[in-house]
Parts: sequence; structure tokens; C-alpha cells
Amino acid sequence: MITAYFRYLSRARDEHSLHSPFLYALYTEVIRARRSPEKAFAPIQAVRKKLRRSQQQITITDLGAGSKVNPSRQRTIGDIARHSQKSARFGRLLFRLVQRFQATTIVDLGTSLGLTTAYMAEATRVYDGRVMTFEGCAETAAVARQNFDQLKQQNVTIVVGNLDKTLATGIASLGPVDFVFFDANHRYEPTVRYFETCLRHIHNDTVFVFDDIHWSDEMEQAWAYIQKHPSVTVTIDLFWVGLVFFRQEQPREDFILRF
Repeated sequence: MITAYFRYLSRARDEHSLHSPFLYALYTEVIRARRSPEKAFAPIQAVRKKLRRSQQQITITDLGAGSKVNPSRQRTIGDIARHSQKSARFGRLLFRLVQRFQATTIVDLGTSLGLTTAYMAEATRVYDGRVMTFEGCAETAAVARQNFDQLKQQNVTIVVGNLDKTLATGIASLGPVDFVFFDANHRYEPTVRYFETCLRHIHNDTVFVFDDIHWSDEMEQAWAYIQKHPSVTVTIDLFWVGLVFFRQEQPREDFILRF
């Protein structure tokens, strides 16, 4: 990823490269927002701190590409919280994106301990949205459920099981979806397959967010495939995540922007 990151830095631009009012506002007001409602995040941060201290051990059922940090099936919750969870910075970004687009039907592929999911669920609290999150590991999902309960986020539904078998049926029950966060199997074929499954349920203003688009050669290949897909009009590469839009009124463009 080091080579990919330096390549990203050499290509990344800022708001001065954006001529579309939609993209300029999205970048300056959401992606590079200077302020966030920190009061809303305090309970999630408290849960994060508690998880990082936990020595409880669980058995991981990993149906994806695995961890680069600790491939062991026996892991403490604290280890997962420290090494396998997106940072608060990215949680806040997802919160702002969900609120920006007033997403009411959200799909989350890869619950883990539920911290990232919690940011998206919290974003919908003011307008009564719902989140369906998919997790392959039953023991991890049980910890996530406890966290959602502690945060009083009753708008989260957890679907446990192999995503290959649960995604199509689960997402079909929702109707059109507004926002999808892809953070499950970090390999080319499953990522593309999940993307195409979710494509059947988009509308003009749906937003897809892909995690770890430069995590491996396979993920970079998957990102290239997504960028070229005829349904996609705009993509934004922020290195750690990629944003995908389907707005037919937007010219077809790909951006690499500083985050």
C-alpha cells in the first residue's frame, strides 16, 4: 500500500479541480468539513474506548480476505477494535455523507464490532432511517448487537451468515437503497459480485462507498472495474475509501482528491 499511497499523493487534487457545483459543495462541505457534531459522536467514542480495553476472546469466522495484522481465529475484542475497525475520522465522514444525502435506507456490508455501522445509524436518528448490516461471524455480530443496544440504536438490523447467501435476499427486502458501504470481502470477485447485486436496487441519488480500494492488487482491480461500469457516472478516490455516484445529470468523470 505504500507505493499506492505515494502514487495517490502525486495525483490527488483539491477543490480547485472541481467545476461541478454538486462536487465542489460535496468536497468542501462534507469530505473536507471543518466541523462535525462531536456531541453526537461522544457515545460511540466511549464504546470504542471500552472495546479497545476488552480482553474478552472470541472465535472469528472469516469469510473474506482475512486480516493483515492478526490472522489468528482466536482474537480479543480489544485487538479487533484497535486493528480492524475504521478510525473515528472515517466514521465521521460516513455520518456526514449519510446526512448530506438524507439516506433513509442504508446497507452495510461487514459489521465487525459495529462501530462504523453506529456512525451511519446515528446519522439517521433525526429523520428515522434504517440500517441493514451484514456480518459473517456470529460471535462478532453478537458483540455488535450489544453495542447497538448500548447506543440505543434500534434502527439497526443485523443479518448473520455468509454474504454470498444472505445479501441478495436481504437487500431485496428493502426496496430501493440510498447508501451502501462495502467493507466485507476484500477480494476482486466477491467485491464485484456484491457491487452488481446492490446495483439492482439503486436510484439516481444512491451513493456507494467502498472501503480499502488500494488494500491489495485485487481491490485496485475491483475499483478499476467499478469506475468503468456503465451505470457509474462519478467516482472519487480518497485513497482509503472510494465514493461512487450514479447521478445521470453529472458528466462522466473520475476524481482523485485529498482527504
